Amino acid sequence: MGKRVLVVDDEKLIVKGLRFSLEQDDMEVDCAYDGEEALVKAQNNKYDIILLDIMLPKLTGLEVCQQIREFSDVPIIMLTAKGEDMDKILGLEYGADDYITKPFNILEVKARIKAIIRRTSGKSKGDSGRKNQFIEAGELKLDCEGRRLYVGEKEVNLTAKEFDVLELLVLNPNKVYSRDNLLDIVWGVDYPGDVRTVDVHIRRLREKIEANPSEPKYVHTKWGVGYYYKAV
Repeated sequence: MGKRVLVVDDEKLIVKGLRFSLEQDDMEVDCAYDGEEALVKAQNNKYDIILLDIMLPKLTGLEVCQQIREFSDVPIIMLTAKGEDMDKILGLEYGADDYITKPFNILEVKARIKAIIRRTSGKSKGDSGRKNQFIEAGELKLDCEGRRLYVGEKEVNLTAKEFDVLELLVLNPNKVYSRDNLLDIVWGVDYPGDVRTVDVHIRRLREKIEANPSEPKYVHTKWGVGYYYKAV
């Protein structure tokens, strides 16, 4: 069965081109032309990936991304006409998994989509021997099969990449991963972003799981080297 994609952009020619090209690859494509319509469709349907423009009427793409993250960890690729680093990092701050700057090559878009879907599909299928388990680490409890995190008795909503980073660190306690290592392992060697992506996700992760993010209990920094999970 083909993957289901939501394409969100107020430029109808861009939407038309993306839809045609993705349907040629046997993907099922839904379209939305403003932020409110996108949010409603994301709430009412299950997608494998969302392509989301930043500059949208009614709600911005960043607002849509932030609200989607309250109920779903569906992979989101931000589309932006702006090339400034701040826009790219801001998209990641709001929970996006990747970004593509306009004007883009449709072959690049499809390659990114397939790479993300391949990684997330692999995670959902998992390694039955390792995935079918809970990992408890202090107050943290990871459901590796269901890809859920609990801190104490409270479930904490993580994005797909935040969960991947935390799972990797917890499964390898006290092992220090450089930012480049994490980028290659979690995002893939073909990911075009840089190590600041890792820093953004670590910061967001700490804000969600640490009682005091500035004095972390779980995810630590080895200055000049990288990040590690400290066994508790």
